[in-house]
Amino acid sequence: MEQNNEGSLAQVRHVVLVLSGKGGVGKSTITTELALALRHAGKKVGILDVDLCGPSIPRMLSVGRPDVHQCDSGWVPVYTDAQKSLALMSIGFLLEDPDEAVVWRGPKKTAMIGQFVSDVAWGELDVLLVDTPPGTSDEHLAVLENLKKHKVDGAILVTTPQAVSTGDVRREITFCKKTGVRILGIVENMSGFVCPHCSECSNIFSKGGGEELAKLTGSVFLGSVPLDPLLSTSIEEGKDFIQSFPDSATFSAISSISQTLLDSLQTA
Repeated sequence: MEQNNEGSLAQVRHVVLVLSGKGGVGKSTITTELALALRHAGKKVGILDVDLCGPSIPRMLSVGRPDVHQCDSGWVPVYTDAQKSLALMSIGFLLEDPDEAVVWRGPKKTAMIGQFVSDVAWGELDVLLVDTPPGTSDEHLAVLENLKKHKVDGAILVTTPQAVSTGDVRREITFCKKTGVRILGIVENMSGFVCPHCSECSNIFSKGGGEELAKLTGSVFLGSVPLDPLLSTSIEEGKDFIQSFPDSATFSAISSISQTLLDSLQTA
């Protein structure tokens, strides 16, 4: 197993965890849009979806439920494009019924994550984004345990502006420090609402909670992403927001975050 683990990730240059302290903050949306932004920047990207109970990445990228094939090196990831520049692996591809609930105890989840890490033939990737479930549970420990033979560059923490969300991210920061995971930065999602008619941004919830948390904890603030109906529609329909709306403020925010991430990875 150890040999397979090294082999499956041997050509992966950077591994980045995407974490959130609670559900509903748009972690999978940020993962998806970062992957698309990195791909449009000319990078080969992979997404490992280890949110076993809520695998939403396949729908967000409109890849349906293709069969997962085996090769000599292991499972072949699902590609979103003919150029094979964006690769995915998710339990969503392995369920017979998309509405089937994954009712597993910890050991079975841990074993599944072990397979995802060791048995997927990723090939050559610039960045592998690991979309994790909310919180700090068995899944997170299983990911770190199975990746210990491979360098994990760090984690991106996703929050919304409200204090209840940033409070949960504080615990996520503590988790990273306890497990030795470098914090690459904090992203504040749903930071204001972009009007689809006039493009004015209004602060529906609040603003600045993520940036303030970054200052208080000595973390890098990667940027803010507003609530944008165009982004929501793109995610629902599985369309490439980055390609479709290059003139939007949300595009600029996501592109800036992805470039800051790349710069951080290259100087690590």
